[in-house]
Amino acid sequence: MRYRGVIFDVDGTLVDSNDAHAKAWVEALAERGHEVPFERVRPLIGMGGDKLLPAAAGIEADSDEGQAIGERRGEIFRAQYLPRLEAFTGSRQLAQALKDRGFRLAVASSAQEEELGPLLRIAGVAELLEAKTSGDDVESSKPDPDILHAALGRLRCAPAEALMIGDTPYDVEAARRAGIDCVAFRSGGREEADLEGARAVYAGPWDLLRHLDASPLAQGEGDAPGPRA
Repeated sequence: MRYRGVIFDVDGTLVDSNDAHAKAWVEALAERGHEVPFERVRPLIGMGGDKLLPAAAGIEADSDEGQAIGERRGEIFRAQYLPRLEAFTGSRQLAQALKDRGFRLAVASSAQEEELGPLLRIAGVAELLEAKTSGDDVESSKPDPDILHAALGRLRCAPAEALMIGDTPYDVEAARRAGIDCVAFRSGGREEADLEGARAVYAGPWDLLRHLDASPLAQGEGDAPGPRA
């Protein structure tokens, strides 16, 4: 079966923002008296706050404390970091190349809706998408597959007809649990060994764009997905 849809993660995949998210969490936690080092938070980026807060600080995200920290993290991120973020080289060009080849494009991000819009504008892909899902659309974030199920519904694709592009083990796991093939990027700061289970691993959007004709997205009409790149 030929892929019909491509579902992008955003942070660390199209936009160089993973460090910024980690710093915002560290600062928000510190303001509430929780000294959690950056090195503890950084590997958890890619999860939503519902998973990250318990893992990083033992705080339930839906508690009063967790909600206060989550809100403050958003304020810090939007005020201090979001205006300075940049897209990875090739983000817009990769999305355009895939759209030109007939793929239907969506994003599935753990980011909140008020952050996702600006991130998509930074990546330069907003007008190329047919669907987008954010952390606000589901109850449970990656590595749970809920956000990918929502994206599939909006693309009107079966799991076997879609491929996800992400940058963390949580993307790979969410795709596996949703029954979706996954291609992973190292641009989010992970080593290839961390991304085990992806069909192919590339340095970032520029690298996949350069090797698109030899990638799992290169198959023609009626072809099965190609071999691991």
